[in-house]
Amino acid sequence: MRVLVTGGAGYIGSHTLLELMAQGHVVCVLDNYANATPTVLNRVRALSNGQITDFVGDVRDAKKLDEVMAAFAPEAVIHFAGLKAVGESAQKPLYYYDVNITGTLTLLHAMERAGCKRIIFSSSATVYGEPQYLPYDEAHPTNPMSVYGRTKLMAEQILTDWVAAHADRTAVLLRYFNPVGAHPSADLGEDPRDIPNNLMPFIAQVAIGKRDVLEVFGDDYDTPDGTGLRDYIHVVDLARAHVAALGYAAVHNGARPFNIGTGQNYSVRDMVAAFEIASGRNIPTKQSPRRAGDVAAMQADASRANAELGWHATHGLDDMAASTWAWQSKNRNGYDTD
Repeated sequence: MRVLVTGGAGYIGSHTLLELMAQGHVVCVLDNYANATPTVLNRVRALSNGQITDFVGDVRDAKKLDEVMAAFAPEAVIHFAGLKAVGESAQKPLYYYDVNITGTLTLLHAMERAGCKRIIFSSSATVYGEPQYLPYDEAHPTNPMSVYGRTKLMAEQILTDWVAAHADRTAVLLRYFNPVGAHPSADLGEDPRDIPNNLMPFIAQVAIGKRDVLEVFGDDYDTPDGTGLRDYIHVVDLARAHVAALGYAAVHNGARPFNIGTGQNYSVRDMVAAFEIASGRNIPTKQSPRRAGDVAAMQADASRANAELGWHATHGLDDMAASTWAWQSKNRNGYDTD
């Protein structure tokens, strides 16, 4: 299938490109490199020994999207392009709504003009909010606690309404839990700009000596060790979920959400301990108050994805920590190493 990947140079997008190409799909990337670098695509090309068509542009730019659609003629779109920092979303709400909502709307209009009818959407488990029960299944009420989460839920609703109006459309809504880890080559990984928003790259930067201490937000949650519990999923497993979703979209119409997680959760201290073993280094920590918008625990019920997509997570915590350390060790300054 011919697949347009928006935000394809990003952390999850780059890993997904490799999995798509390994299954024979033809890929095209649109990225504005606000949170990525063209180096990523060069590394994907080297790892795959394959071809990638790429365009530099913003997903909110209708003219650019029409140019891409005309040149590439995609049969499906995987839509990663967007902003994803919970804390930043509270400080810059209009920016988040503009990029995440306007971007999705502009993309759908371009797809309509080009006759492209299938989309895989990068959503988030943050759409659920405070758990009424765990593990979350897809029927759990949605009540996001952050601007970021609300943008994801709003985009899901837009996609669902778009599909409802056209019987031959498909939208697969992948609700990620917490992506971590890196490609086994250690040539692709998470390379946050400025201060990392996610736990694992922050731990890795402390281990490599780029940061002095890991700040732990909250130690008074109702969890075994007082720190937050999260369902972490290896980025390679997550990438493979997109390939499975593409196969599903090829033979199903309608909008369908899927949880993409492992069904297990680990605390902040569990993650630190695993990384200390993987790296052989001590990770100093500093206790800080809870952050607004954080919940005590998250855990996926991924049985729908297992049954309907034929997808299962295969990587455990040791793989997540070891691959992150391999990436960070090989790329002390991320993609700036090149």
